[in-house]
Amino acid sequence: MDVIRVVLVDDQELVRTGFRLVLGGQPDLEVVGEAGDGGEAIEVVAQTRPDVVVMDVRMPRMDGVEATRRIRVSDDAPRVLILTTFDLDEYVYEAIKAGASGFLLKDTGARNLIEGVRIAASGDAIVAPSTTRRLFDRFAAAAPGWAAPGDSGRAAAAPAARPQHQGPAGGPLTARETEVLREVALGLSNAEIAGRMYLSEATVRTHVSNILGKLGLRGRVQAVVYAYEAGLVRPRA
Repeated sequence: MDVIRVVLVDDQELVRTGFRLVLGGQPDLEVVGEAGDGGEAIEVVAQTRPDVVVMDVRMPRMDGVEATRRIRVSDDAPRVLILTTFDLDEYVYEAIKAGASGFLLKDTGARNLIEGVRIAASGDAIVAPSTTRRLFDRFAAAAPGWAAPGDSGRAAAAPAARPQHQGPAGGPLTARETEVLREVALGLSNAEIAGRMYLSEATVRTHVSNILGKLGLRGRVQAVVYAYEAGLVRPRA
């Protein structure tokens, strides 16, 4: 069994202790380090090389947004799972744009925390829960436009009806890729997209990989943010 290595980052020691007890009781999870702020988290991650970082979003000195941005910059970076006290938090939205795989509320149950860490470690994004959709609906509408990683200042892409979405890393998306991106933004899994579009799951995976590569995105959650800010999915009133 592969053991998932986890680092806990929170400025409250009691919170870290509780999470350590929950995660450490699982045979496939190991807490390999802890940090009390974002700056310390960067050092601990460099020393321990975890698979997943469970990161509080609001901390003194360096918050979880900046820490996530710095941790996720490398190709072999760990996945980051954001913790927040309340769901409609602009800090969380910015952390997801910075490369986090999703977020959980601090008062979530033990089962959700354990499964969230496992999902993040597998490379999947935590984008389906209704709280995540509400987060995007609230903040994406007011966003000034998407700038892909390493491409600051680039305006949001063309309207959804025209497959001209293009990032710094490749050519424009095809019509089919644009359609797949829209389905990803709705929180659908590869299997669900395959069923709706009458494609094989392997073909959907290829499309998703091509989308991320062309747009210069680091993961599925960033693809969701891009789709909202580019107008492929309209925030609900």
